[in-house]
Amino acid sequence: MRWLVRFLFKVMIGFLGLSLTLVLLFKFVPVPVTATMVMDGNGITKDWESLSNIDRNMVRAVIAAEDGKFCSHDGFDREAIEQAIEQNARGGRIRGGSTISQQTAKNVFLWQDGGYFRKGLEAYFTVLIEQIWGKRRIMEVYLNVAETGIGTYGAEAGAQRYFGKSAASLTPTEAARMAVALPLPKERSVKNPGGWLRRHGNSIAARVGVVRRDELDACIYE
Repeated sequence: MRWLVRFLFKVMIGFLGLSLTLVLLFKFVPVPVTATMVMDGNGITKDWESLSNIDRNMVRAVIAAEDGKFCSHDGFDREAIEQAIEQNARGGRIRGGSTISQQTAKNVFLWQDGGYFRKGLEAYFTVLIEQIWGKRRIMEVYLNVAETGIGTYGAEAGAQRYFGKSAASLTPTEAARMAVALPLPKERSVKNPGGWLRRHGNSIAARVGVVRRDELDACIYE
């Protein structure tokens, strides 16, 4: 048993060292590739851009659509998690409670599936990036690695694909349409949404103004 304990201890120390090294590295260096990208059979189209080259409408749109408390939580929206647990316990469509910070941790360091084990690792990396990266870097990385379409990753590649222009000049409506497609980027249409998706996009476009008015993105532009 002693050799097993020593082996597991070495594995744990190695994991901690490697994870901290990667988190520190990606605080300054663009993330070159993620597990999701590698496993995407549709290829990879991406173009890393600094947050200063991504329209603030895009930032406000993802906050409005994905995580309204982004600037006020510590990486975890406990109220949303509790609501998701209660709803999932009642059955029906599974609802998630992940913040942008959690999604960034998953997208950069982990994989898309994996149950509670992956969720545990996700929580660990979320704490690390909240403490080491800060909100602005988390948002910058998120908007560069999030899947925005089939084989398409990041706001810049998405903007070029759907609107033929840079992410630096997105309108609230364009940004909102990209944001509402993020949960299911291979299935939701950005360019010509219809029905519920169009209405949802219009709702998020309106909420972009609320994010601006209430300064819900203030932590990113301090």
